Amino acid sequence: MDAVINLLQSLINVFWSLLDVIVAIVMVILPWLPLLGWVGFWTFAVNWARVFPILWRGGFVGVLLLMLVATLVWGAIAPPPEGQHVLLSLTVSNYAGKFIYVTMLTCIALLCGSAQLSGSFGNMSHFDDESESDDHGHGHSHGHGGHDSHDHGHGHDHGQTVIAAH
Repeated sequence: MDAVINLLQSLINVFWSLLDVIVAIVMVILPWLPLLGWVGFWTFAVNWARVFPILWRGGFVGVLLLMLVATLVWGAIAPPPEGQHVLLSLTVSNYAGKFIYVTMLTCIALLCGSAQLSGSFGNMSHFDDESESDDHGHGHSHGHGGHDSHDHGHGHDHGQTVIAAH
């Protein structure tokens, strides 16, 4: 009977030890959850095959402006307690430190896009291709009094041949 009681006490001790290990792991991971969420979002929720061409055509200017605004707002509402940041044993001012953080987050997002485009994640980051007709509004009637031509005098061609059914 003593052997059964010792076995049960040992099993209970193993359970509590495993619980302590799980709590320790959670305490280590918890501060990194925002960064893991950032990486997860930019890796699995963004279709980089569509984003990179936009960035190459000048969308990077918008990204740079958003970085500037994020730096200014973050620096104004959350200055460091000592008034300066210490990064890699260097002391930098509030706004310079925030700019470094914003730049690092932007670089991480771009690296996530590069990893996605390289195929490193296989089907985990696969996006179904939408048809071109959904992208530009072609391929369906605009409801302009029954005429089927899609060139409404806008003077732009999206590189598509549109054949109107008469």
